[in-house]
Amino acid sequence: MSGAGARLLRMFEGHRLTPTQRRIAHCMVRRADDAPFLSSVELAELAGVSQPSVTRFAVALGFDGYPALRRHLREALPAPSAGGAPGTGEDDGGAEGNAYQQAVRAEIEHLRQLAALLADPAPVSEAGRLLAASRPLPVLGLRAAAAQARGFAYFAAKVHPDVRLLDEGGSMLDDRLDAAVRAGASALLCFALPRHPRETVAALEHAREAGLRIVTVADSVFAPVARPGDLLLPAAVGTTLSFDTACSPMMLGRVLLEAMCDELPDAQARLEEFDARAARRGLFAE
Repeated sequence: MSGAGARLLRMFEGHRLTPTQRRIAHCMVRRADDAPFLSSVELAELAGVSQPSVTRFAVALGFDGYPALRRHLREALPAPSAGGAPGTGEDDGGAEGNAYQQAVRAEIEHLRQLAALLADPAPVSEAGRLLAASRPLPVLGLRAAAAQARGFAYFAAKVHPDVRLLDEGGSMLDDRLDAAVRAGASALLCFALPRHPRETVAALEHAREAGLRIVTVADSVFAPVARPGDLLLPAAVGTTLSFDTACSPMMLGRVLLEAMCDELPDAQARLEEFDARAARRGLFAE
C-alpha cells in the first residue's frame, strides 16, 4: 500500500462508518494518490454512491463538509519525510513470541492464504450471483458456525429482500428448509466449521434433495459437508487456542456479502435508505 493510502487508513481509524461510508473510504484508499483532487461528484461516481453520501462521509470524519476534507488531504501532500513517521510498529522480526502472539500470527497466515485464494474471483462472483438470485435466501450455521451465519444474515438483510437465518437445529430445521423452498428459494448459504454437527450434514442433504444449490464456507475442501455438486469456498480456522478462531471464515463471509451486493441492483439504494432512516430515528449513539 502507498504512503498516501496508509495515511488515509489512519485517518479513518476510530470512526464508526456506515457501510456506504466504508465504501467511500475503500474507494479513497484505492485511489489514494488522486483522492485530494477529486470532486465530491467524481468520488461519488467512483464509489457508486450518491453525492450527498460523500458529504455525510466527510461530516462523519469531523469535517464541515467535503471541501474541508479535500483541503485537509491537499495540505498533507507536501509533508516531506523528515525522518519518517515514528512507531510504524514493524513486527518483531519473526520471533516466536508467546502463545497469544503465535495464535494471532497463525490467523494472519490464514488471511494471507485467503487472499491468495481470492486471486481468482470467479468462484466468489458465482456465489454472489447464486445468493442474490435466491428469494428467499436461507443461511445455515449451527453450533460453532452459528455466529458466522448470524453475522452474514444480519448484514445481508439490509440489501436482500428476504433472508432466513437457520441457526438452530432440531426437528423444525427441515420444516424451515421446506418452507424456504416452497417460497421460491433456489440456493442456500452454509457456514460449516469444526466440529461439524451431524445436523448440518443432514440439513445439507435435505436441501440438495429439495433442489437447492449449496454455497458453503468451510474450514477445508475436505470437510465432511463437502459434496461434488456444491460450491465450496475454504477458509481455515485457527486451532492454537483452547477454542478455534475463525477470522478467515468471517472475512470470506464479508467478501461474499460484497459479491452479492454487486449482483443486487438496488443494494446501494437500500443501504442509503437505511442510513437515512437510522439518522432520523437516532438509532446509533455516535
